[in-house]
Formats: sequence, structure tokens, C-alpha cells
Amino acid sequence: MNSTSFTALMLILFSALAVSSGALAKVTIVTQDVDLFYRIYDQAGGQPTAEQLQLEYLDQGSEGLKRFAVLRRVTGERIAAALTKKPQLYIDAKRCLAALSPARQRLATALNTLGELYPQARLLPVTIAIGRGSPMAIGAPDSGIQVGLEALCAIDWFSPDVEDRIVYVLAHEYVHVQQVAGRALSEKAKPTVLEISLLEGIAEFVGELIAGQVAYSHHAVATKGRELEIETRFAHEMHETDLTAWVYNATLETPGDLGYWVGYRIAKAYYLNAADKRQALSEILEMADAEDFLARSGWYPGINLLQE
Repeated sequence: MNSTSFTALMLILFSALAVSSGALAKVTIVTQDVDLFYRIYDQAGGQPTAEQLQLEYLDQGSEGLKRFAVLRRVTGERIAAALTKKPQLYIDAKRCLAALSPARQRLATALNTLGELYPQARLLPVTIAIGRGSPMAIGAPDSGIQVGLEALCAIDWFSPDVEDRIVYVLAHEYVHVQQVAGRALSEKAKPTVLEISLLEGIAEFVGELIAGQVAYSHHAVATKGRELEIETRFAHEMHETDLTAWVYNATLETPGDLGYWVGYRIAKAYYLNAADKRQALSEILEMADAEDFLARSGWYPGINLLQE
């Protein structure tokens, strides 16, 4: 059974299990900030002033946009500076507009599926807006996620299909909202390679379950035939606190973050080895002890996860 068939089968099984759950809350996905930005942008011939961006865009935007602005220091002045420095970033982002509506529908389905599979899920809002070029996304278990569409559209190595990219990356980010127990690991002064790789790999695995594909799809090609080699090296380095070789080393232009792939494979091994898949999903999302999780996963370097 290949990865696509595995995901489809799990979704069918979980959908059947979820039928009896009754009416559930639905995730709100806010996209009107994008429309507001480009209305101002177009009216100004692509050169809105810092004052216009502040007063007519940021100050009039959604609550999610305002939170994004506060937490990541997004101001009219900084957006204007980004427009001057990287005008193509905002021109190119327009190609994502046509994909936004169908992606929004698919994403809503995926996130609501998460609520069915994991009743404890925090079904918090998703805000898709326009920012200053970075960061791409932020999230928290009390406020959902906020995403800069212009940054997401610029990262072609996620997926060449823009609609797919929006769905898979935001599904990944939304899983982080659920990882309350794991936040202590990410907030440690010196987390280990294993701890961060598992947090990110779990987001990859659960994102695939609910949306159909991982966000970092390029890893499948980059690692094919090298599983044993890569994971043997990971096993030797997973207790180190220097993360640079494994995670958070990708750029807008260059893929990286190989630890996400290993963490994904550990999470998938845990899931496949569990008799009760629903309970396993809860345990995966609530992982707080990376060493214990690894020990119970059944993972080892080069493990075959195709279930053939």
C-alpha cells in the first residue's frame, strides 16, 4: 500500500467512525484581508504609501490580521518598505488569488476532519492576509493561525501547485495549534534535534491524514533510497541541541528541514504500530516526552513504512 492509498484508507475509516459524533463546530477561515490589501494596492498602482497601508489596511483589518501585526511587528511602514525592496513578491502573490477560494474550501474540510478525528481539537480561526514578506505563518493554541499569503506564495519548493500548497502548509500549521503539551519542548532554552523534529514531524503526519499530503513534499524525492543513511545519521545526532543540520534551515529559495521528514516517519511508525488508531492519534498530538514517544514508536533507521 503506497502513501496515497494509506491516507485515503485512513480518512475513509475515520469518517465512518466520526458519523456518530453529531454536530461539530466548524473552523472559520478569514480571507477578506487579502481582498482589502489588493484593493488598496491596485488603486495606488502598486505603490500604496505607508500611511495608506496602516490606516486603510492594517487598522481596518480582521482581528487575526491585527494580532499578526502586533506579534510580528507588521506596520504600514514595514509593508511599504517591503513593497519597495521586493515589489515582485507582491506581484507574484496575485497568482495565488485565483487558488485562494478552492483552497479555502479544501482546507475547511481538512480542519473540520481534524475536529471529527480528535474531539479535543481547538477549532480556532485561520486568517490569511498580506504581510511584510516574513514570517510566513504564526500560531497559538488560544488564537489559531495567521498566514502571510505573499510569503507562502513565494516558496515554490513546497508544491508547484499553489492550491495544494495553501492546503497542505496550513494543515501542517494548524496541527501545531493542537500541540499544547509539546509547546514546552519547543520553548526549552535548548531543545534537542529529536524534540523539534518530532513536533514538526507530527504536524507533517497529521496534516497528511487530514489533508491528503505533507507540506514538505519535496522530501519524498530527496530521501528516496537514502532512508537508512539519513536516519542512521539522525540517530547519532538526535540528542544534540545544535539544530542547524536538521531543522529551521530552509529559506524562501532553498528547501531543508530534513528533521521534519524523520519526525514524520517516527510518528507514522507509532501510528501504524498502534492497535487503536483513534487513541494513537490523540497520543501523537499530545506527545510531551520525545524520548518516551520514540521508544514506543517502533521506529528504527531505514524502517519500511509502506505496509506492503
